[in-house]
Amino acid sequence: MVITSLSHHIDMALLKEAHWKTRKDGAVGLDGQSGREYEADLEANLELLLYRLKSGTYKAPPVKRGYIPKGDGKERRPIGIPTYEDKVLQRAVAMVLEAVYEQDFLSSSYGFRPNRSAHDALADLWKGIMGTGGSYVVEVDIRKFFDTLNHQDLRAFLDQRVRDGVIRRAIDKWLKAGVLEEGVFYRPEDGTPQGGVISPLLANIYLHEVLDKWFECEIKPRLRGRGFLVRYADDFVLSFSVEQDARDVYEQLHERFARYGLKLHSGKTRMVDFKRPGRGDPGVFDFLGFRHYWGKSRKGNWVVKRKTAKDRLRRALVTMNNWCRRDRHHPLKDQHRKLCQKLRGYFNYYGITGNSQSIGEYHYQVKLIWKKWLNRRSQRSRMNWEKFNKLLCHYRLPAPIATKSILRHAAKA
Repeated sequence: MVITSLSHHIDMALLKEAHWKTRKDGAVGLDGQSGREYEADLEANLELLLYRLKSGTYKAPPVKRGYIPKGDGKERRPIGIPTYEDKVLQRAVAMVLEAVYEQDFLSSSYGFRPNRSAHDALADLWKGIMGTGGSYVVEVDIRKFFDTLNHQDLRAFLDQRVRDGVIRRAIDKWLKAGVLEEGVFYRPEDGTPQGGVISPLLANIYLHEVLDKWFECEIKPRLRGRGFLVRYADDFVLSFSVEQDARDVYEQLHERFARYGLKLHSGKTRMVDFKRPGRGDPGVFDFLGFRHYWGKSRKGNWVVKRKTAKDRLRRALVTMNNWCRRDRHHPLKDQHRKLCQKLRGYFNYYGITGNSQSIGEYHYQVKLIWKKWLNRRSQRSRMNWEKFNKLLCHYRLPAPIATKSILRHAAKA
């Protein structure tokens, strides 16, 4: 059903909820206003924002463009940084649209959806591959997806479900807002800034139509064997029990995405023979920062295992090295507190069953990095291993423990 009236759900109560759900310490946009500053006169600011939205006078400010390194270290991923007020409004609109589209999205989609995580996607993939005794995996990378998402196609997809004038006008304004980069303003004809609050939902709507429904309704009924899709945002893999199915879909993927102006990365999109050892020589593939490979369990059975992908481990260590170098003159107490936060965050994601060795390596390398930069606080710093170990007795670091169980997630899935 097409919904023509939704904007009445956006009121002061929803805007306040959107405000509390938005980070207050995030990077500031072009107006330089932080969340804490906006909060100082919250009622008046939100009332004015609501009036401008409903009256159509709200103008989406250009986003400030920044960059973060991609996994290969050679390319950088563009990130759009909206103003804080724009983040609040985007979140409010996303909350309303989410209630509509959560009824439509398929179970194969995991990214940026409530009560669904990357670990759930990994567990679903593990369960599917183990259930078929291995498979032929199509590993896919969409080239610059957020930069090439076609506005005309997105509007057509939105027309199928949401035609509320207030909400659609706001989305159009965000798509046309433009980008300010190093003092130069330009207005891209395609794409949605990665980093905007509304962007993940728009990406899910786009790929729901382009990929998820296509695979479920057109591809699966024609397969010779079993096949399934696991997608997290714009990262996805397909698994097939029959090799010819994998080859056919691999060829059709290029045509399907080209139809919507999207290109697949030739160096990162490939088909992998991932059959259980004994039935061939299995390859490996990466998904969501983990390398998937076959290995022996403690009982001697062949199982799918995962470890931190090399590029992700390298990128994490480079990031940690830069932070230690930049903050080496801060008090040890502050350094230790932030370092523990970073380590816990890393272990919470990568600390899954079977990945103890990789997170242990990361833990060891982080200690080496911290010791190196503590030694460079001044010319008189002499932090040998004896002194450093004594320091670690006082400033203990979180232990590299696998806290996420694949089996528990797979059973829940």
